[in-house]
Amino acid sequence: MNHCSWKAESRQHRWIPIRDQDYTDQLLSSAQKDKDWLVSNRRQIHENPELRFQEHHTSALIRKQLDQLGIPYSYPVAKTGIVAQIGSGSKPVVALRADMNALPIQSRTSLELKSRPVTHACGHDAHTTMLLGAAKLLNQRKISLKGTVRLLFQPTEEGGAGAAQMIREGALGDAETIFGMHIDCKIPTGSIALVPGPFLAAVSFFKTKIEGVGGHAAGPHYTADPILAASFAILALQQLVSREADPIHSLSR
Repeated sequence: MNHCSWKAESRQHRWIPIRDQDYTDQLLSSAQKDKDWLVSNRRQIHENPELRFQEHHTSALIRKQLDQLGIPYSYPVAKTGIVAQIGSGSKPVVALRADMNALPIQSRTSLELKSRPVTHACGHDAHTTMLLGAAKLLNQRKISLKGTVRLLFQPTEEGGAGAAQMIREGALGDAETIFGMHIDCKIPTGSIALVPGPFLAAVSFFKTKIEGVGGHAAGPHYTADPILAASFAILALQQLVSREADPIHSLSR
């Protein structure tokens, strides 16, 4: 949307965008008006948690809301995923992504509002609600939208390779940029934290087998103790993280 004025910064001879405060306030006001709707959706998702690739209730709720908003979408994508689109279809194309799945753990809270039998312990209920809220705000302003926004409701986070499967099925389309959102209890409410480049984009697994040679306590020098070897391996691997890797960057870099 073209709601940004510009001014020249004379010393460095470059242009910098100046945010339209009135438009920002208008967006925040619209979001506040939808608070009850957002809370209701989030609670429904939270109370009906579903494991990866099993988000049938969650997916149905999202499709119902998109239908009511008049936002077109494709379903199913990656089994239970949804890809909605707002705008003319022309470039630039920006994608927004939220994951939907719960985790295979049980909630022990005594509060009335809780997930069962599995749990939304990682905030994916909030992520899905945030994307629904963004969809509503964007759809209300689609006439002035300069380009296209794709909304990706992903069926599972990277533990289940949900992103990879959605990409294989064409969820990104012509997207030039994608934003993946995640709540963080360490960041003050009302704040947004950004990191340039990939961040927590994937996790890798590997298995190591250490074999020993048995023997008698009277002749330990004829044995190969796998417990001792494993202990040294653990210490050495930990040092890669604590002494060799830049703490600001992911170890995968």
